Amino acid sequence: MALDQSDDSWVVLTPDELQIGEIYDWCVHRAGGAVVLFSGTARDHAEGRDGVSLLEYEAYEEHVEPRLQAIVDEMRTLWPDILRVAVGHRTGPLKIGESSVVVAVSSPHRPEAFEAARFGIDTLKATVPIWKREVWKDGEDWALGAQDISEVPSTQQKQERSL
Repeated sequence: MALDQSDDSWVVLTPDELQIGEIYDWCVHRAGGAVVLFSGTARDHAEGRDGVSLLEYEAYEEHVEPRLQAIVDEMRTLWPDILRVAVGHRTGPLKIGESSVVVAVSSPHRPEAFEAARFGIDTLKATVPIWKREVWKDGEDWALGAQDISEVPSTQQKQERSL
């Protein structure tokens, strides 16, 4: 699994299978009392599309890893007590049941881990240039719900606007 891993952050964009157990094990920290791991998995249906058999993801690699790192940085600003953070996404074809995206957070207490993980996945979906193609029983197309890509919201920007 190709990765950009520092002591307490792990950012990965890879065509290889996301190793959920490895990510979880890495996230466990001796000072932590909680690990929250979210794994988005390929499912066999989408709105109006029964019998989905394959998902394929494409990404602008040179833009994705800096945005993933920006999400991690903002998570650490908002929840300074979190210990380890892993954010990863697959590219290429995925079979049903395989993980396409993972966000894992360890912290001393569960509220921060849950909140930070939720922020991580929601922000990734809104700000990272990754696109999904679906193949289903009646055809294939790029997934519904495409949206404009926005910048990772930052605490700094929010503070400047309130002044």
